[in-house]
Amino acid sequence: MNSKRQLLPFAALSAGYFAHIGFFNPYLPLWLQDMGLSLLTISVLTAVQATTRLFAPYAWGALSDRTGERVKLLRIGAGVAFASACLLFWDWGPVGLGLVLLLMFTHTSAMMPMSEAAMAHLVSQGGAFDTKRYGRVRLWGSLGFLVTVFAAGAWFEAFGMRHFPGWTVMTLGAVLLSVWCMPDIKESGLAAQTHAPVRPVLRQEPVQWFFASTFFHVLSHIGIYVFFSLYLDSLGYSKTMIGVLWAVSVAVEIVWFFTQSRWLPRMPLTAWLVLCSSVMVLRMGLTAHWADVLWVLLLAQTLHAITFATHHTVCIALISHHFPGRLRGRGQALYTVIAYGFTGVIGALLGGLISERWGLQSVFWASLASSGVATAAACKVWRLQHRPAQGRPDKPVKLT
Repeated sequence: MNSKRQLLPFAALSAGYFAHIGFFNPYLPLWLQDMGLSLLTISVLTAVQATTRLFAPYAWGALSDRTGERVKLLRIGAGVAFASACLLFWDWGPVGLGLVLLLMFTHTSAMMPMSEAAMAHLVSQGGAFDTKRYGRVRLWGSLGFLVTVFAAGAWFEAFGMRHFPGWTVMTLGAVLLSVWCMPDIKESGLAAQTHAPVRPVLRQEPVQWFFASTFFHVLSHIGIYVFFSLYLDSLGYSKTMIGVLWAVSVAVEIVWFFTQSRWLPRMPLTAWLVLCSSVMVLRMGLTAHWADVLWVLLLAQTLHAITFATHHTVCIALISHHFPGRLRGRGQALYTVIAYGFTGVIGALLGGLISERWGLQSVFWASLASSGVATAAACKVWRLQHRPAQGRPDKPVKLT
């Protein structure tokens, strides 16, 4: 029961953070457009978040590994992000607004890696990663996203975009409250590992292929994150139906997080990694070729349970395995930088160039190719885990 109580604030943080993302990311461009900014300015300002993911998560993760004070650093980050959000009520001009967003994103982009690292410490007792407890926490993030993407859309439709700063302050206020309710955990038992170097881990071949797989897997997802709504709109889908299709993917994601402890132990994590990327190939193929057929597109969206929810849990468990103890913060940060920082910048820029030259459908053919590369890299990870080492196979990652 005490353990459950300790995890409640992490569930609250997940709900608050993804509730913030659920309205902020989809509607930030519309707010900037409502302010009369040009498309070029809007594209630059919306790219600030992906840019901060290139440096902020690792910097915060390294600091949390060195100090062990993950929760205290989360409180500092949430406090600065909340204060930055309050500045959005004033008209700073494009450059000033860019600086405010830079300050805010530098602190919010590190929240999930540090939270995942702190929570992994609680759900990895006895050397096993507890997928049941992790899934029950993470599903609250999906619920938060689902609520605000609909509620904020209805609000902005009725009252306009002028309340966007208020929504930002409200959701980041919820994040700030949740981190102050967290148990003040410090991994003091690992003080001897304070200066544990990360390079030896990164030199391991399975780790290198794992990061290669996650990079290309999430890169293929960028087509969904950035261009899916535009693609559906170009095919004549109504905005209501576009919202329904997004909701389907989040709904199956919630179901998976709730039930994943039943399924994940049935195969090694590296086998799941192969399956996730293989299913991503199928999903991108269906989306690219049959997006004009509604039932096929609905089927493709249900695959989000495997291509995102399963893949995310598998990645968190593998990171916890390869980067234990005081390496955990940097491991989670590297995952964010490689899988979401670089892919966010590269995917958005390349997707824009590809769609402008060959149309929006071509983005999803490119995503299919990327997921194919991810599958090949995941297969390499699986083979390396099952390669004989000193006369015996590598020990698989334990799950509970």
